[in-house]
Amino acid sequence: VNIEGYSDYGICCTEMDIVEANRWASTYTTHGCTTDGYYACTGVDCGDGDDYVNGVCDKTGCENSPSRQNNRLFLGYNETFTVDTNLPFTAVTQFITDDGTDSGALVEIRRIWYQNGVEIPNPIANWGYSEDYDSITDGYCDEYKTTFGEFNDFADQGGLATLDAAFEKGMVLAFAVWEDATGYMQWLDSLAPPDGDPSTPGVYRGPCPVDAGRPEDNHVNSRDAFVTFSDIRFGTIGST
Repeated sequence: VNIEGYSDYGICCTEMDIVEANRWASTYTTHGCTTDGYYACTGVDCGDGDDYVNGVCDKTGCENSPSRQNNRLFLGYNETFTVDTNLPFTAVTQFITDDGTDSGALVEIRRIWYQNGVEIPNPIANWGYSEDYDSITDGYCDEYKTTFGEFNDFADQGGLATLDAAFEKGMVLAFAVWEDATGYMQWLDSLAPPDGDPSTPGVYRGPCPVDAGRPEDNHVNSRDAFVTFSDIRFGTIGST
């Protein structure tokens, strides 16, 4: 739960991160929970500290990050990148079902980019997987977590079926500008772990220095930071 100070209690619910990004990196991520709806947790259920993977929610999630999937020149803050974050761009997220209907089972979460009137496909994950994955599926999550040596909490929490059940109940769309007082956003745009080898699959997340992103520095050096969210749309696939 986001509060000042410490609490023995937390608030858990399924989360779908449509876009987590800054000018140097971007990801979209699922965070499923085994609980139904809004849940006040205590103790192990909150998944804190040594119980990180024992809580009721998948804190790590299944993510699709171009940089982490070894497409390091896809998105960044100049014209040398495929998506130049110095210019406006559109990120479309499609929720694909097994039968193409709204009532079908969720089997894929797909990303499409647009910039300067051009459609830009999400890049194919580039670590020699058995398939050309360019979206979030149960198979993609299983394979990349095995390659990266990560515990597959996504599968333990029910995979995309858990997200599907939450979507059926309805979710709240939220926008935020935030910072990370413990991990300094290294999981998004730097090396994680910070002493890891950037050539090791899964370590490189983006080009930011490992000592960047500290709130005390942000408040001095980036006090005018901003983002513009605009032209928000939702509808059937192909209509937005």
